[in-house]
Amino acid sequence: MRIGELAARAGTTTRTLRYYESRGLLRARRTGNGYRTYDEHDLKLLRQIRTLQDFGFDLEETRPFVECLRAGHPEGDSCPASLAVYRRKLDELEALIGELQAVRVKVGEQLARAEQARQALAAEAAVPGGPEPVCELGGRQR
Repeated sequence: MRIGELAARAGTTTRTLRYYESRGLLRARRTGNGYRTYDEHDLKLLRQIRTLQDFGFDLEETRPFVECLRAGHPEGDSCPASLAVYRRKLDELEALIGELQAVRVKVGEQLARAEQARQALAAEAAVPGGPEPVCELGGRQR
């Protein structure tokens, strides 16, 4: 198949395919008149790249999976190098989850402080002679 058909079947653009080719992830064969040609195996490589990128893998992290498929394995994640990338990605995700959980705790603490401060202001406003209510948008209510 030619580059346009491969791009359409893979759900990508010809420009992306040329980029992958420049990075060594996709190998085009050339016809006598110079057209790029591809086969079903190339489509499988592209689907592997796309799936991994959907999972958050950067393009270079897909290389071991592509090489595994090129080596004749039925799946791109059946080689030791691919498994190592999975392990690194899981470690990275665990670290990010930890960071997000810490941020969640801090935001929760800040929310609790803000709600207590708001309740204290509301209680003061209810006392005769207490502060005037302040509009949420920054102005005083009249």
